[in-house]
Amino acid sequence: MKTTLDTAGHPLLSADPASADAAGAARAGDRAAAQRVLGFAADALAALAGSIDGRFSAAIDVLVAARGRIVVTGMGKSGHVARKIAATLASTGTPAQFVHPAEASHGDLGMITTADAVLALSNSGETAEMQDILSYCRRQGIKLVAMTAAAQSGLARAADAVLMLPSAPEACPHGLAPTTTTTMMIALGDAVAIALMERRGISADLFHRYHPRGALGRRLLTVGDLMHPAEELPLVDIDAPMTETVIEMTRRHFGCAGVLDRDGCLAGIITDGDLRRHMGPDMLAARSADVMTPDPKTIAAEALAAEALGLMRAHSITAVFVVADGRPCGLVHIHDLLRAGLA
Repeated sequence: MKTTLDTAGHPLLSADPASADAAGAARAGDRAAAQRVLGFAADALAALAGSIDGRFSAAIDVLVAARGRIVVTGMGKSGHVARKIAATLASTGTPAQFVHPAEASHGDLGMITTADAVLALSNSGETAEMQDILSYCRRQGIKLVAMTAAAQSGLARAADAVLMLPSAPEACPHGLAPTTTTTMMIALGDAVAIALMERRGISADLFHRYHPRGALGRRLLTVGDLMHPAEELPLVDIDAPMTETVIEMTRRHFGCAGVLDRDGCLAGIITDGDLRRHMGPDMLAARSADVMTPDPKTIAAEALAAEALGLMRAHSITAVFVVADGRPCGLVHIHDLLRAGLA
């Protein structure tokens, strides 16, 4: 009997009660499978979190001491996880690369130097393809950290430090396909990456260097990354006549001018709005001090560009002077934030 599907691709309920019951049972089975997989993962991660002890710190000690890269390796599903861990390490300030254990036996061992440390992933700890890497590390005196569920395995015995995975059932109905164990490996790899990041004191500025594009990079841009430098700033003295101030504002195209006191500090700002509010026959004969808005909003070069955007939105302004010790050293305009994809 042909099954009719709805627009979402689901079987339409049939007038045949048996067919309807079968479709309902299949969907209930889908939900049960998803809940079982996620439940196993949640229980395993809770057990993993509870198992963290001094062995974790010992592994971090080994990895942070490496003068070169962290070489991450694994076979099969563990290899896919190892690639992800290597990418996470590299993006959080720890130089890392993935080496395939089978390819290592055919020349890629040359990628591993005595300045490196190796992080080897194997749930059983007896992955045959890993043996050449283990032997190479022992011969060359290269530090080795194992991530495994088998404390008495060959991998664990060969390692300088061991990241242990607690025993947990796979979510596969046959208990064979790596599911729960690979979830724990990913999570433990993330824990290693963040611990190393904190040990190394990776700042937001350094993190931005590794993420120059995309949403992460935009969120970590600083005002200093976007601001116009001091030589481009529209600045006038507090006693300057408004004729000079209007000329300076027109020349710089920012729609404003900073007003400096006699010590060179920013005393006020004159915007296009200030000109309109003071428009009259005597305005051009006035001094900058007579027209300026005193104590303007300012920001530091180290502040995130997102903070500058928030400041502009909160006070309905389009430009903010950047100051250091009260003196203007830059200016960021709303158009700069638009170009950077922040606004």
